[in-house]
This record gives sequence, structure tokens and C-alpha cells, in this order.
Amino acid sequence: MSSLEELKRVRREKLAKIKSGGLNPYPAVSKRAFSNADATADFSAISASGKAVTLSGRILALRPQGALIFVSFSDGTATFQALLKKGDTPAGALSLFSEVADIGDFADFTGALFETKRGEKTILVSSWAMLGKSLLPLPEKWHGLEDQEEKLRKRYLDLLFAPELKAIFLRKQKFWDVTREFLKDDGFLEVETPTLEFTTGGAEARPFKTHHHDFDMDLYLRISVGELWQKRLMAAGFPKTFEIGRVYRNEGTSAEHLQEFTNVEFYSAYWSNIEGMAFVKELYQTIAKKVYGRTKFGVKDSEFDLAGDWPLVDYADEVRRQTGLDVFSDSDQKIRNKLDELKVSYKGENRERLIDTLWKYCRKNIAGPAFLVGHPVIVSPLAKLDPKDQRKTLMFQPLIAGSEVGRGYAELNDPAEQRARFEEQKKFLEAGDEEAMMPDFEFVEMLEHGMPPTCGFGFGERLFALLENRPIREVTLFPLVRPKI
Repeated sequence: MSSLEELKRVRREKLAKIKSGGLNPYPAVSKRAFSNADATADFSAISASGKAVTLSGRILALRPQGALIFVSFSDGTATFQALLKKGDTPAGALSLFSEVADIGDFADFTGALFETKRGEKTILVSSWAMLGKSLLPLPEKWHGLEDQEEKLRKRYLDLLFAPELKAIFLRKQKFWDVTREFLKDDGFLEVETPTLEFTTGGAEARPFKTHHHDFDMDLYLRISVGELWQKRLMAAGFPKTFEIGRVYRNEGTSAEHLQEFTNVEFYSAYWSNIEGMAFVKELYQTIAKKVYGRTKFGVKDSEFDLAGDWPLVDYADEVRRQTGLDVFSDSDQKIRNKLDELKVSYKGENRERLIDTLWKYCRKNIAGPAFLVGHPVIVSPLAKLDPKDQRKTLMFQPLIAGSEVGRGYAELNDPAEQRARFEEQKKFLEAGDEEAMMPDFEFVEMLEHGMPPTCGFGFGERLFALLENRPIREVTLFPLVRPKI
């Protein structure tokens, strides 16, 4: 029998012993009076009263010392110490605890609070109760889980012994809280839009497909946070809307890409792209200050200051500067030759994918913060044309540490132009480009009724991962992991 199987056998025997004594090892109710954090904060007042209280948590350490048993336990708010002591803890309770308690168990501890000679805040146990008997041992405290896939698969164990990891997700909550507060303070209305769509408008990515049995029709999980729906709200007379929600993209996994993640998108009627850029810059600076207390970061061998200048980087000019190519006039074959020369892999043969791949090579060399502008029409099918250069659109993207961390534009509201752009994307789809944008001609009909000039913008977990200087999987509580077979 393996050592693990032996440990499991012993714990099952302890479980049977608890049950044979007429006790429930998995009760529905705890008698906890205070969280461990509150007991620590109000320790003087609680201990001075002399009254017995009940604290609870998972046992993290057991230290028997003759007639004493010291216990460290945590309820997720703080770690506290319990002391079971011969003469103070009833003999039966002390004996049972020593026989059945293990590291990993959840328990109630009832007694008076006192401070040890070493200044350790402690509860002197007069009674205890099992709340959840653990049948598997926890990882060794100081080393925890070593294998990265195992860490992600058993995130609950990794979080238990990695306070710095838990702190990431507390910051992540604040990241979204600050974003939501910033938008609401500026008058944006929080809305909810469909996650099941008949066309996946608003972005270019391969979608996940499902089937609606009642309507007997195929649907897709959304790949944007309701872009075409929120623009319908602009037409409906809502001046400012936003949504924070999950999106799904059936694409590859990388340090910056997952198949399921959280994004925010917001839309403001009567704003231009210029106003949008100013608002985004202020929002990103506010997130940095309120979540991290600073605006200077070192990420991926890049150092940047969000409080500094955010210059404009022209898409075509930057590609020409780095590669010598003109994205407007050079042939598809010339772009392929350059990508081959640069040893950059690419998929798809259409011009949009080739230009996008070329740009992705170039962006890695830009530390930022900066705004990418002047996108070719072919790579921005929902953005308004630049009146100064009809080859370009009024799209903008924040660039930080070689990554695109958001996307916005002056929204296209000319129905004839939008229909033509959708027809172009339809051709890409029919030619086998799974990432081309699905046309939504009901959206075009909405535009024919009229939509005001609007600026829209979206960003998500990629920005948070970048500020944490970690791959996006590591800042996701439960990223998709292949199941064990």
C-alpha cells in the first residue's frame, strides 16, 4: 500500500470513529461568533469580558507538547491559535481531538481568549466540534504544489498556502471595482447584453458554437461584451452604457490569450475618438494609482510610466519604419516574403490576416504607453473612416510593453458603409477565414434608423495580467486545464 493510500486509510478510520461516537463530521451549522480577523482586531475587549466565544477554521498545524496541543487554524480572514490543555479542556474532548484531528480538518473551537507569555493571541479550548473531516492530506506547507499544471488544476490548494497568490485576486477585484466606479461616476449605465448570439459581432475571433434546441438553431458564445447590442442602446437614446462580463474565443492559449476571460466595453454617444483616448488614459492612470499606488511599472523587460506622455503611433508609419513595407500598396506576396524573412509564422492567405500578423511583429518593439492610430480600413471593420485619409479609420489602441491592452474607435454609423464592410468580411468567411467578423444585417437595419456619433472602447484581463507582470492564466482563478484521464 502506498504511503498516500495508508494516510487515506487512517483518516477514514478516524472518520468512522467520529461517527461511531454519535457525532456528525460534516454538520451544516458552525457556532462561530467572530471571524478570526475580527477576533484579532477586537482581542482586548473580547478577552477582557472573560466570556467564551467560538472561532472556526481549517487546521493548518498541530503541535502536541505533553499535556498541551497547540493548533493553528485559518478561516480565510486570518490565522489564529487554539490551545487544548489538560485540566482546562474536558478530558473527553481533549482525548477525542488527539485521536481524530488532522491537518486539513475544519473545526469549531470554543473558549476564552487570552495571550500567551510570548504574546500569541490564543483561544483556550473548553469544547470543540468537527465541521469537515479531511480525507486527503494537504501539500507540505512550505513547498506546496510544484507542478504548474497541478497548481492550476488544484487551485484551492495552491491558494491555501500562497498568500501572495491570493493577494493577486484581491487586487483583481479592486481592478474591476475601480473600473466600475470610474465609469459610473462619469454617468455610464451598467447593462447586460446577450452571451448567446446568432452572429458574433464586435470582434474577429473563432467562436464557440452551440445549439438552441427550442428554436432549433445554432448559436455562438459571444466574443465581445455586447458591442453591437450596446450600440443599439445608443440608437435607443441611452447616452452612456458599459458592461463587464465574460467573453469566449475558440483560439490558442498564450501568455496573453485564453479561451474564456473578462472584458469591459463602454460606449458614449456624441464622443469622438479624441475624447475617448483622453478618457481611457485617465482611467488607466486611475486604476494604476488606486490598485497599485503607483504609475511606474517594470514589465517584460520594459519600464513605463502611465503618468507620462502617451504619444500617437501611426500604424502604417510604424510598419514602414520597422520593416520597410507599405501596408497600403505593397502586394500580399511581398508581405509574405517579409514575414518569411523575419521568421514569423502566419495563417490564412487573405490580406487582412497578413497585415495584422506584420503589425503584431512590430508592436513587440514598442514600450509605450502610446496610442496606436491610423489603422487600415481592412483591419477595423466597425470603425469610422478618417476624413483626412480614407485608407485609415478613427481607431485607437493603447500600447504598453509591446502589447495591445484595449481597443476603441469612433463607431461607424453610416449604414451603407457598414453593409459594405460586412460584405467584405463575409467574403473572408466564405474563403475559410474562421476569425473574420460575421455580418449582422439586422445591425445595419438599426443604423438605417439612425445612431448618433459614438465612441466605444474595450479592455480586459490582459491589462491586469500585464500590470501584474504574469501570464494571463496565472491571474485567472480557474483557467481551463485538460482533465486527468
